[in-house]
Amino acid sequence: MQGLRNLFRAPWSSDVKLDGQTAVITGANTGIGKETALDLAKRGARVILACRDMEKAQAAVTEIIKSSGNDAVICMKLDLSDSRSIREFAEAINKNEPKLNLLINNAGVMVCPYGKTADGFEMQIGVNHFGHFLLTYLLIDLIKSSAPARIVTVSSMAHSWGSINLEDINSEKSYNKSKAYAQSKLANVLFTRSLAKKLEGTGVTAYSLHPGVVQTDLWRHLSAPEKFFIKIASPFTKNSIQGAQTTIYCAVEPTLEKESGGYYSDCAPANCSAAGKDDELAEKLWELSCKMLSLSWD
Repeated sequence: MQGLRNLFRAPWSSDVKLDGQTAVITGANTGIGKETALDLAKRGARVILACRDMEKAQAAVTEIIKSSGNDAVICMKLDLSDSRSIREFAEAINKNEPKLNLLINNAGVMVCPYGKTADGFEMQIGVNHFGHFLLTYLLIDLIKSSAPARIVTVSSMAHSWGSINLEDINSEKSYNKSKAYAQSKLANVLFTRSLAKKLEGTGVTAYSLHPGVVQTDLWRHLSAPEKFFIKIASPFTKNSIQGAQTTIYCAVEPTLEKESGGYYSDCAPANCSAAGKDDELAEKLWELSCKMLSLSWD
């Protein structure tokens, strides 16, 4: 019902300006990441597109500068499936950027065939959760020193079909691509919840969100029947501009300044699954993530 009600609500909009602020957006060369980058550029932010494919990223930068009239838009290489690349990227940001007000963990892989990251993680949990966990960890001091600041992580309603398999987080015993995707999206919700607790009193707030069923490149791994089903549902799917609105809402909406750790959909607070509110599970996932990435983050 909530989704249906939101369908008939006036669309959210805001004239908040971001002059003097810096934003990093992962996977911003296409889809909702690109639309988010364009919106933040129009608001006057310095925008850094963190992308794996530098050719596509450079094309996106050119387009965003042209559309926004803001030339403080750049791209930098980031491969979230490789911790070495994540560390190099973070090192460059920490060295060259005096502040970071917005970190938007947007990049993701969806229902892909079984594969492993450079660090041996299953691809979906590896990119969607571990990659962003490490990136956020490496940038957190800069973000804290830039407060007020926000960390926005793009999850999905698919999180509600997910569970966290702490004993086999990398799906090595058995792999179901949809379950692995749902697990990674639940991890995003739990990460945001734990992050908010750890950042209490710092002026840095955290949000996770469902962008809506968006027609984007993420669908490239879907089978023919899955694509057919989505085509039937397409009146209810969003284009990338609509799909980006909840990310932008979480990044700029002034009334969210004192909120942290929540889950949003259609530019409004939304209910996440019971597992998504499980603090014990969130803490166990946090500990496991630290262990898998060989870091300590209290």
